[in-house]
Amino acid sequence: MPIHAIHLTDVSRIHGSGDHAVTALDRVSLGFPQGTFTAVMGPSGSGKSTLLQCAAGLDRPTSGTVTVGGTELTGLSETRLTLLRRDRIGFVFQAFNLLPSLTAEQNVALPLRLAGRRPARAEVREALARVGLGDRARHRPAEMSGGQQQRVALARALITRPEVLFGDEPTGALDSRTGREVLTMLRDLVDTERQTVVMVTHDPVAASYADRVVFLADGRLNGELVGARAEDIAAHMTKLEDAPC
Repeated sequence: MPIHAIHLTDVSRIHGSGDHAVTALDRVSLGFPQGTFTAVMGPSGSGKSTLLQCAAGLDRPTSGTVTVGGTELTGLSETRLTLLRRDRIGFVFQAFNLLPSLTAEQNVALPLRLAGRRPARAEVREALARVGLGDRARHRPAEMSGGQQQRVALARALITRPEVLFGDEPTGALDSRTGREVLTMLRDLVDTERQTVVMVTHDPVAASYADRVVFLADGRLNGELVGARAEDIAAHMTKLEDAPC
């Protein structure tokens, strides 16, 4: 049996109550094995972002359990949940979320400073070198391309050596060539460093870089593909989008 970096068991997330209740996730059970790359796809409103938020401890499920490593998130206080996210989970979003007044190395060092650590310059430079930006340490975001900014965001997410790296449409704001560079980098992190990556995407080409693709529809799991080509992923998505409501 694979060891799961994160495991969801019967997770439901309901927004609102009574006649206005909306079920975003409906009893989803899903594991993300250590050292693997999983893409999460589905039509708009299928529950992709809610799944990511519950798995990462950004949102609490209405019912069910989420376990990160050996830690169940359900009973954690907000303070302990915040510490767990800070120390054990990394995030990369479509928006780069870099502070414009800070240099690349200052942006990368930020999570450590927020944790009360004084980061060593060599540690920060190593994180930038891992994403191919060792020569951009003193550049500010405005002096870098979109792809370079996303790689700074990736280095910032990796500086804490997270157990799981979550990406929410991490290539959504990039052109196709630059997006492929970032996806190749994520793939290499999984293959060479056994990083666990979970990525929400709408792009079948992006999803084809993953070991497996998990599909959601109406808040429920709707199949998965392993080692699939972009064409097969796109065909599955078309079936989901064309299915009657």
